[in-house]
Amino acid sequence: MDTKGKLTVALLAGGTSSERDVSLAGGDNVFNAIDKDRYRVLRYDPKYDLKKLVADAAIIDVALVILHGKHGEDGAIQGLLDMLGIPYQCSGVLGSSIAMNKAVSKQFYERSGLDVPPFRVFHREDTFDARTLVKDLGLPLVVKPAGGGSSIGMATADSEAELIQAVHEAFAHDSTIIIESFIKGVEITAGVIGNERLQVLPIIEIVPKPGHIFFDFTAKYDASETDEICPARLDETIAQKARKIAITAHRALYCSGCSRTDMIVRDGRIYVLETNTIPGMTPTSLLPLAARTAGISYSGLINRLISLALEKKHRGP
Repeated sequence: MDTKGKLTVALLAGGTSSERDVSLAGGDNVFNAIDKDRYRVLRYDPKYDLKKLVADAAIIDVALVILHGKHGEDGAIQGLLDMLGIPYQCSGVLGSSIAMNKAVSKQFYERSGLDVPPFRVFHREDTFDARTLVKDLGLPLVVKPAGGGSSIGMATADSEAELIQAVHEAFAHDSTIIIESFIKGVEITAGVIGNERLQVLPIIEIVPKPGHIFFDFTAKYDASETDEICPARLDETIAQKARKIAITAHRALYCSGCSRTDMIVRDGRIYVLETNTIPGMTPTSLLPLAARTAGISYSGLINRLISLALEKKHRGP
């Protein structure tokens, strides 16, 4: 806290991952919206400013981590902040690392009784047989890097030839990939905020415009390419089930602070796709939309996340 009684907030955005530009855009939005009467904001880009962050640790009250991808969501920066004694709004090292690895998180989902699309995990050195995989899982298939986000490196395949190409592209982003059955249905996402006491925000229905088979990078960050309907047009029984699943996924992956879980609804069954421990904070991002629908302004959401970070600090490990 500075001499004027303001909390000193370290705003971390940028980083070195393929999602750097998305992170910077989110960081700019947070910086512009945060209440400057309550908070003194110090900005850090981990690509350049890690030494400065360490040097300033003693004067920092709390961090807002608006990073995505490697070294942002995977527990690396969270571990550094833990060592520096700086609380932060997102999941800790364990939850961050589990959720970041889609292969591992699927195992945790299944152990918690959640449905996931049928899938296989491949490492770069594994033998890959497209024909056998198509026979086992059918077509179309979704291929994605095990780590990373924003649908970078992700593709669908409608044939063996497309599958081989998609696998090649996915391995360019990660040494481990996931190939799963494409579930055609209603895509939804549910944000959860809280530590011990959890609040599920209104569910969002995601409807990519024609030309987008799934919620890809362009559909995510170009508002004209996707209709995001909040609250989602779901039967209340399904909506209630989705809310419970979002909480189960949050707890299954040892998340805290906030998360957003993506799901597909088909024939009354809900399949969990993945959980994001640092949801985007750009103008087109889904967590701020859900919060706004729940009556929480963008700046109010920031205040809530800071409060949750401080709550975790006072609770202790």
